[in-house]
Amino acid sequence: MPELNDEEAYLVATVRQFIDREVKPSVREVEHADTYPERWIEQMKQIGIYGLAVPEEYGGMPVSMPCYVRVTEELARGWMSLAGAMGGHTVVATLLAEFGTEEQKRTYLPRLATGEMRATMALTEPGGGSDLQNMSTVARADGDELVITGAKTFITNARRSGLIALLCKTDPEATPRHRGMSIVLVEHGPGLTVSRDLPKLGYKGVETCELAFDGYRTPADLVLGGETGRGFGQMMKGLETGRIQVASRALGVAAAALEDSLAYAQSRESFGQPIWKHQAVGHHLANMATTLTAARQLTLFAAEKYDAGERCDMEAGMAKLFASEAAMQIALDAVRIHGGYGYSTEFDIERYFRDAPLMIVGEGTNEIQRNVIASQLVARGGLG
Repeated sequence: MPELNDEEAYLVATVRQFIDREVKPSVREVEHADTYPERWIEQMKQIGIYGLAVPEEYGGMPVSMPCYVRVTEELARGWMSLAGAMGGHTVVATLLAEFGTEEQKRTYLPRLATGEMRATMALTEPGGGSDLQNMSTVARADGDELVITGAKTFITNARRSGLIALLCKTDPEATPRHRGMSIVLVEHGPGLTVSRDLPKLGYKGVETCELAFDGYRTPADLVLGGETGRGFGQMMKGLETGRIQVASRALGVAAAALEDSLAYAQSRESFGQPIWKHQAVGHHLANMATTLTAARQLTLFAAEKYDAGERCDMEAGMAKLFASEAAMQIALDAVRIHGGYGYSTEFDIERYFRDAPLMIVGEGTNEIQRNVIASQLVARGGLG
C-alpha cells in the first residue's frame, strides 16, 4: 500500500474520526429522510476536502491520488452520498488546474478550494447515455458569446453547484465528432433550468437532476482552456480521476458492509457458538475481506499510475469495474450474514445494498469499462 506522508496520514485520520463521531450515529435517519447533509458538508469544507485537487497557489491543499482514494473511501464508509458530494467537484477542479486559462483558474479555483463555490460536471443526456459523441447539446457562437441549447440528466449536485463543467458541441458538423466538442464553464442564470430532482433507489440526500438549456448565453472565453474542440480529450482525462473516485466510493461501501458483518458475526450466536464459526458464514467473511483487499490494491495501483503522470484510463477502468462489482457482492453477502436483519431498514446493511449499484452504472457503465480495457489491451499489446 502506498505510503502517505505525515500530513496526508493526519488528514485521513481526521476524516475517519469525523465519520465515526459525526456521521455514523445519525446517518440512517438522515438517509431515510432523504435530507441534504448541510452540516456535514460544512464540516467537510472546514477539513479542506473541497480543496484536495486545487494547487496551493490558488488556496488548495493538494494531496497525492492514493491519499485522495483513502479520503474518499472513508467518506463513503460513513455515507456514500458524502463522497458523491465532492466527486464531481474534484474532477472539475482537476480540469481547471490542468487545462484552464490563467484567468479561469484565478476566477474559480480559490472559491472551489474553500467550498464557497461547489462544482459539478454535466455529460449525460436523456437519449445519449454512454455514447457521449452522440450528444445533442450545442453551443453556437454569437459574437463574443455562446448560445447553448440542449438537455442533460443524472447531474449530481446540480442545484447546489455554482459552477457546471458542461460538455457540449461547439461544432456539430465536425468529423470525427469528438473534435467538435468543448467544455464550457457554466454558472446558473437565465436560460438554464434545473427542471427536477430524479428519484433514486439509493444515493439519497444529494440531488441528482435534469438540466435544460434554452438559449442560455455565456461569454465565449469560458470555453475551458480558451480553445474549442478539445473538450472530449479534456473530459476523458478528467474521467481518470472520476473513475478512481468512484472505485474509492465502492471501497467505502464494501468496507462498511464488511465491518458491520464482522461485528454481527461475532455477537450473534446460533447452536451455541458465534455464527462466524459456522463455515457458511466464516467463508463469506473470508471472501469479502479478500475481495475488498484486492479491490483496494487495484484502486491504489491506478492512483499511483495517475500520480506518475502515466496514462491510466485502462487502470482506472479496471479499478472502477472490479471495485464496484466487489462492493455489490460484498453488500449482498452482508445481507446473507445478517439474515432478516439485513433486509430491515433498522440496520445499515440495506442501505449499502441500495447504494452499491450506483458505482456499477455511474461514471461510465461497467460494460463501457470493459470496452475501454479491451481496446487498451489491444493498443498496448497486452498488459506489458
